[in-house]
Amino acid sequence: MALKGVAGVLGCGKMEAARIGVGFDCGRKCGFGLNLGFKEEGGERRKWECCVGVGVLGQRAITPVEDGRSQGSGLESPGAVDGGQQVEVKAFHKDLSLLPKPLSAADLSSAPRDGSKVRVAYQGVPGAYSEAAALKAYPGCETVPCEEFEAAFKAVELWLVDKAVLPIENSVGGSIHRNYDLLLRHRLHIVGEVQLQVNHCLLGLPGMRKEELKRVLSHPQALAQCEMTLMELGVVRVSTEDTAGAAQVVALNRLRDTGAIASSRAAEIYGLDILAENIQDDDDNITRFLILAREPIIPGNGRPHKTSIVFSLEEGPGVLFKALAVFALRDINLSKIESRPQRKRPLRVVDDSNKGSAKYFDYLFYIDFEASMAEPRSQQALGHLQEFAGFLRVLGCYPTDVP
Repeated sequence: MALKGVAGVLGCGKMEAARIGVGFDCGRKCGFGLNLGFKEEGGERRKWECCVGVGVLGQRAITPVEDGRSQGSGLESPGAVDGGQQVEVKAFHKDLSLLPKPLSAADLSSAPRDGSKVRVAYQGVPGAYSEAAALKAYPGCETVPCEEFEAAFKAVELWLVDKAVLPIENSVGGSIHRNYDLLLRHRLHIVGEVQLQVNHCLLGLPGMRKEELKRVLSHPQALAQCEMTLMELGVVRVSTEDTAGAAQVVALNRLRDTGAIASSRAAEIYGLDILAENIQDDDDNITRFLILAREPIIPGNGRPHKTSIVFSLEEGPGVLFKALAVFALRDINLSKIESRPQRKRPLRVVDDSNKGSAKYFDYLFYIDFEASMAEPRSQQALGHLQEFAGFLRVLGCYPTDVP
């Protein structure tokens, strides 16, 4: 599905080599004059991976996090539909063959752009919640579906799109760890966030009643978030790669006894009826999305800002406490902290040789703090944090958003 029709979405043409580079040179001067530079330790000079300024949140080359392959679809065959029964199906919102085909990470090609509107990549198919988040951030934008999260990252890096909007955490389901790893692997900058209220709907073919359903398709998180409703219906749950994709499967295959959990917009696109609305167990179901771009934005003081960083720590007692204290000492609130084992070096041993026994995991720490890099206290906090961090990178400084 990924390779077919990509040319129709992106057109054709060659990428100019000059447009491919997206990195920054840390040798550029920072507007605040914060020069963390080099640090002497035992006669050895050690670099800090990032310089911070008003106009530049650049980084030098960083060893990427080792990444695994994406998992295949968990969609199970819902079974054959009884061909002897006729069902009236209302017309689709549009011909499905005219919908944008998802990009694949293995099949990204360049295309000329007229610059008439912002192009925003998202993971999924039309009708996905990620597409709704993109439209909330950039009303009237041209949305570009991608098969995988990594394809959306690469689409931005290769200048196929201007931005990418990807989920990072959900108030019920928690963090999307895959995207935390990809943030470190790729060289994009966080330039904004979108908080989207999620309202799950139970969809089915026209004329169907929810009591007639025998199985329901959706993303595993959506199925988990609607557990009470699904238990009452007594249906079999079938996992798919995304919610809108589940609606697409039901519509294309005319599955009379199969429903899908997706958005109301997916129902409109794929010609399905909404059998029940707001079926999630928790009414306060909010997904937070990050907006990614090739270039960072200039942080300001006119509205509340948030800064996202990632760092690792040297070994020592109380080192994590000391690292977090640099923010508390300057009255900077931490809104998020996430730890991920380093894949290149997952275990730290008793000594420096391979003969030692495993002691504990070696972690990367992702932190969001509520302050702009335009504020001296933020610059001072990062300068202080460098004393304990073996690696430090600023992922972005951007205005905060509310649902």
